Amino acid sequence: MLSIPFPDFDPIAIAIGPLAIRWYALAYIVGLLIGWRYCLWLAKRPPAVASATAIDDFLVWATLGVVLGGRFGYVLFYKPGFYFENPSEIIALWHGGMSFHGGALGVLVALILFCRQRSLSLLAFADVITAAVPIGLFFGRIANFVNGELWGRVTDVPWGVVFPNAGVVPRHPSELYEAGTEGLILFLILFYLVRFTNVREKPGLVTGVFLIGYACARIFCEFFREPDAFLGFLWFGATMGQLLSIPVFLLGAWLTWRAKPEK
Repeated sequence: MLSIPFPDFDPIAIAIGPLAIRWYALAYIVGLLIGWRYCLWLAKRPPAVASATAIDDFLVWATLGVVLGGRFGYVLFYKPGFYFENPSEIIALWHGGMSFHGGALGVLVALILFCRQRSLSLLAFADVITAAVPIGLFFGRIANFVNGELWGRVTDVPWGVVFPNAGVVPRHPSELYEAGTEGLILFLILFYLVRFTNVREKPGLVTGVFLIGYACARIFCEFFREPDAFLGFLWFGATMGQLLSIPVFLLGAWLTWRAKPEK
């Protein structure tokens, strides 16, 4: 059976004296910074939605939404029993455990509160922010691969990877599948829409397309990803990631259906 040995990555990306930055933290930092610059570029293009200062300020809100929402989403969706018995572990972010769906809820709350405070159009501002989200997803999934985590199911494809903590059998590098679909492909679709169409004249449409695209990509990639050992397969053989993506898809479909030009 053909397979690719897992690259010998150092878990620490950058070390300066006693300061060590791991790949996952670096992925968050790079994704947020590039996404921030991309949002600034979008904000300069018509229609005018928010000032550069508002984009700058929202970076802090988005960071808190991603981190807090991602962590509490993982606690509630994936291992509630463990964390209720060990509440001190909830704040132990260095032990791993983040949920995209929880992070998305965290950013949604941040968007609502921020737009209310600044008297901004929620859907129009959300369109600017969600257009950049695939950037963070791309870097996050690459970090998952570097960390040798969230690996795929056993496979006999020539590009199967033998992960160091997943036995001796080759598995789908599902992290890279997700980086390509949730990240690169979805970003290119949204970039085309915001650059070459009038999609931003219909507030909520970019957000809707993003949610639909993410849900479809996640549901598809979950067929190649090994379910979490402590959850396994759930209703009708679906994984938790697939089940959580259904309401994401429905919300995206609703936003897309109702989107119309502002008067």
